[in-house]
Amino acid sequence: MTAQPVPPKGPVGDAGSASAFATAGNRACDPAKSGEKILIVEDDVSLGKFLSRALKLKLFSVEVALDGEVAWETLQNSNYDLVILDLNLPRIDGMELLKRLRQIQPGLRVLVLTARNRTEDLVLALDQGADDCLIKPFSFLELLARIRGLLRRGPSPATSSSKVGDLRIDREQRRVVRGERIIDLTPREFAILECLMDNAGKIVSRMTLMRDVWNIPLDPTNNIVDVYMKYLRDKIDIEGEVKLLRTVRGVGYTLRND
Repeated sequence: MTAQPVPPKGPVGDAGSASAFATAGNRACDPAKSGEKILIVEDDVSLGKFLSRALKLKLFSVEVALDGEVAWETLQNSNYDLVILDLNLPRIDGMELLKRLRQIQPGLRVLVLTARNRTEDLVLALDQGADDCLIKPFSFLELLARIRGLLRRGPSPATSSSKVGDLRIDREQRRVVRGERIIDLTPREFAILECLMDNAGKIVSRMTLMRDVWNIPLDPTNNIVDVYMKYLRDKIDIEGEVKLLRTVRGVGYTLRND
């Protein structure tokens, strides 16, 4: 069973009720679009009820699934704008559910809300396709800010395919092909390539990649961008092929064919 949330302290509010959280701050800066649908997948009944009440007061349409199997059936038959997903779920584990979800709805925003705080677990969740992670206990206002941020990004672009040189990417099928070679990418690698493809010919900074792919600010001591770029380059540019993925030293990366 997952931990209960701790009410936020100090400047983010001094009350633990859903209504107090929902009315904190300026409503003019709280533009939830009426009808935006959120599925909460959480086996902690009280936490699920708390989040449901609080988010409904923010004008979201909210449903709750108490286990992975119910969530999987629901996701196959209904459309949502965002999923809030616990990892410690009965019947179908949250990580397995995330993997399945990415196969049928690659553009759906997923916010992992978990008591697991090991870096390995968070990195795995991101690699499986999560858009963001938040560790329990948490501030509701921080959760709300992350929800807004993900929804502002909207779904993945509807444009199905893009091409640079002989490298083609199909967003709808999440398929990458270079020449006649099919390239198998992890969800995180695909997100990086998608960002580079959307900015083909331009330099994409590490800061931009951390913001758009990992949804976290740039940390100069963190080399995760460089590590993943090496993974991607090893798959995209093999021996004998024109090098498409290039490093601009001290600035970032670019995808170009010249």
